Amino acid sequence: MSQDSLGEFERLVLLAILHLGAGAYGATIIQELERRTGRTASAGAMYVALRRLERKGSVVSELGAPSPQRGGRPKGCFTVRPAGLDVLRKAQSEWVAMTRGLEELLEAGG
Repeated sequence: MSQDSLGEFERLVLLAILHLGAGAYGATIIQELERRTGRTASAGAMYVALRRLERKGSVVSELGAPSPQRGGRPKGCFTVRPAGLDVLRKAQSEWVAMTRGLEELLEAGG
């Protein structure tokens, strides 16, 4: 896998962040993933993916405002960077190219 390619879970994390917009953080990303896909994700898996996405330049994190619910500690908020959008566009293009001509079969449900 090349440095700019992403695994399925990483792509889902990026898409969840895009849906959430500003202020996306671990717990809300997990909730968005579960709500949209029905898949459960552990906090550990989420943060491993987020750190990997940061190393690849797909997301950037910054500390949000401290909150009383977190004992005064700030949340780490994530934003998709242009490089993240680029890899999502590439993944979408590849998916469309590979599924072209298979629409009926894929829509039939198996």
